Amino acid sequence: MNKGNIGVTSDNIFPVIKKFLYSDHEIFLRELISNAVDATQKLKTLSSVGEAKGDLGDLRVRVTIDKAKKTLTVSDHGIGMTAEEVDKFINQIAFSGAEEFVNQYKDKAEAIIGHFGLGFYSSFMVADKVEIFSLSYKEDAKAVHWSCEGNPEYQMEETIKSERGTDIVLHINDEFSQYLEEATIEGLLKKYCKFLPVEIAFGKKKEWKDGKQEVVKDEAGNEVENIINNTKPAWTIKPSELKDEDYDKFYHELYPMQMDEPLFHIHLNVDYPFHLTGILYFPKIKSNLDVKRNKIQLYCNQVFVTDEVENIVPEYLTLLHGVIDSPDIPLNVSRSYLQSDNNVKKISGYITKKVADKLAELYKADKEDFAKKWDDIKLFIQFGMLTDEKFYDKAVGFALLKNIAGEYNTLAEYKDKVKEAQTDKDGNLVLLYTNDKDAHYTYIERAKQKGYDVLLMDGELDVHQMSQYESKANGEGTNGESLRFVRIDSDTIENLIKKEDAEKDTYSDEQKEGLRKAVEAVLPANEKLRYYVSCEAAAKDALPIFLTQNEFMRRMKEMSAHQQGMSFYGNMPDQYNLVVNTSHPLIQELVGKETSEEIDEVPETKEGEEPKEAVKKTVYTLSGEDERLKQLIDIGLLASGQLKGEALAKFVNRSVELL
Repeated sequence: MNKGNIGVTSDNIFPVIKKFLYSDHEIFLRELISNAVDATQKLKTLSSVGEAKGDLGDLRVRVTIDKAKKTLTVSDHGIGMTAEEVDKFINQIAFSGAEEFVNQYKDKAEAIIGHFGLGFYSSFMVADKVEIFSLSYKEDAKAVHWSCEGNPEYQMEETIKSERGTDIVLHINDEFSQYLEEATIEGLLKKYCKFLPVEIAFGKKKEWKDGKQEVVKDEAGNEVENIINNTKPAWTIKPSELKDEDYDKFYHELYPMQMDEPLFHIHLNVDYPFHLTGILYFPKIKSNLDVKRNKIQLYCNQVFVTDEVENIVPEYLTLLHGVIDSPDIPLNVSRSYLQSDNNVKKISGYITKKVADKLAELYKADKEDFAKKWDDIKLFIQFGMLTDEKFYDKAVGFALLKNIAGEYNTLAEYKDKVKEAQTDKDGNLVLLYTNDKDAHYTYIERAKQKGYDVLLMDGELDVHQMSQYESKANGEGTNGESLRFVRIDSDTIENLIKKEDAEKDTYSDEQKEGLRKAVEAVLPANEKLRYYVSCEAAAKDALPIFLTQNEFMRRMKEMSAHQQGMSFYGNMPDQYNLVVNTSHPLIQELVGKETSEEIDEVPETKEGEEPKEAVKKTVYTLSGEDERLKQLIDIGLLASGQLKGEALAKFVNRSVELL
């Protein structure tokens, strides 16, 4: 038996492993399985070039639990190790200067394993003792037994082992007894090893029969092993060898709880200037829950790394589902490493371009089919356009706008469609929109009577996209082009798209002031709403009183719900303009019943000024018409969806009385 010290220059290595990798201790299983698969793949390579003789036989990697002995064992039939190789690869930890390592990396757990060849040593995070039993593939090799109890001292001796390969036996610490539970280990194997290229066996395959689980047996009566993984996942197969149903089947293999089919997919495959394969799916995104639950999964040579890929792909691409596999992204890296690594930046740029090109290709190939999918992919594309200038430049050619008739057009197509009718007298192109067809029905009908088209903009990011389109169209170097999106209830239709100077009414400012005050006096009180009353000459066939809402203030308030730093707008009460239509016969009738009187009014004086003399002023008041005026106001509120609760009940009762 040989005894010795593991080749490090500090006794601190084991406390560092146990302490600073504690939060990520489950990865020990991933590391041991990865090593076993590597050993198996190396044997296949050596056999293919004639260096490993004989039949390769059973190459499965097996994971077994012995609760009585408190052991977890990972066994492979790969190349195995000689005593010399154990000394080289296990006893001499693959880094120089352990003191420097301890000082530099003790606070960076994710940087320890992988960078310094410590994959095997991660087993000491959960084990009090680790043993290795190994027999090399080499002719006349002697089996070796190595053991260590989590300190620099080890023991190594010859042993008897009948089969080629390596068994790693972990004596699990009582604190980590969960790793002796079948459900825990199977969950970790499915998480990290689901698509490894060598079969991983754990326990026996079971199925429900007569209300209980029974072990499955083959035709010969032998118990069937439970194989955890799919060794040839779709992303490792050439696209030419796959059909649409193969991609759909793999999608459900990735996300077993996802019931919907993906809309379409992109197969990634590049060898230069980096290596990357994968499949990205465009899902139907119904809620934020879908986004958070089904994420893109990152693999390194078919080993699961993480589903937190925000630093590897642009944020908006995280709305997609699927797999990215790249050996150029290490298994264990820090976020700061990802953000600065050139390969990661190149991969991010490649994926962005590939996604944009695929969408453009689908749009050009079949615009009608693309439009059918638009509502399901709209959020993703808008998110990309808002956060990535390069993506915007490509996407503006296939991003669609939908009108209330359900017709889809790109921005350029839609501008051409409405340009003649919806350009105002100053040359501004005005695009009308609604976010609620039912609530804005009256306003939409007025627009249609004018021959105008109305867009339906009811998505979460629509208000942001409209602002982006306006900014791009109205910025420098746009040859004076002016584009405005205006919600249909922002003003009278005549004011939204002014074709000529506004028609003036014949009433004096004093008459309109009296009418305005009369309206304010009977407006229903609402702490959450603020009304500003104005008297304007709208069309005769418009409502006598109606509501509009300032486009800028309302848009700022909507954007505040999704954008930090805009809470000022979000906390403001909703503001509406209540327009009294002085062109309407009913309003004219009310104005005709105003009474007037002359009063002496003393003008206000500022501090230091001489007092001013009183002047005669005519004041108009409306009396005896309160019920009728209330009725007209409530009609305007009702048409805008603002009449609710007690005010609505009073309106109904008053309507009956008036009839």
